[in-house]
Amino acid sequence: MGNSEIRRLDREIQRTTNKLEAVRQGEWWPLTSRERLAMTRAMAGGARSVYRGRSTTGAENRMDSIGSSVETRLNAELTALHGERQRLITEAARAKAKKKSSGWF
Repeated sequence: MGNSEIRRLDREIQRTTNKLEAVRQGEWWPLTSRERLAMTRAMAGGARSVYRGRSTTGAENRMDSIGSSVETRLNAELTALHGERQRLITEAARAKAKKKSSGWF
């Protein structure tokens, strides 16, 4: 449960950080299918508004709110991964200290 799990979590943390950066830059690849669908619908609504000569403010607001909810989700995932990593490190340190104190030399 030691270093391999911590390395796995480190890779997952890096992946999630990359996803968060991509979302902040406006990329869609980190979005879930439901989020992509909502984003596409908002974009289609904005295109329809442009076609009819109306304001696209509503569609832009929906797209912004979807983007911020994706950022919130990824931040929550990142926080959970960091917490799990810290728990594993603490657990490994306790096991090492217990093993070290149990020997007589």
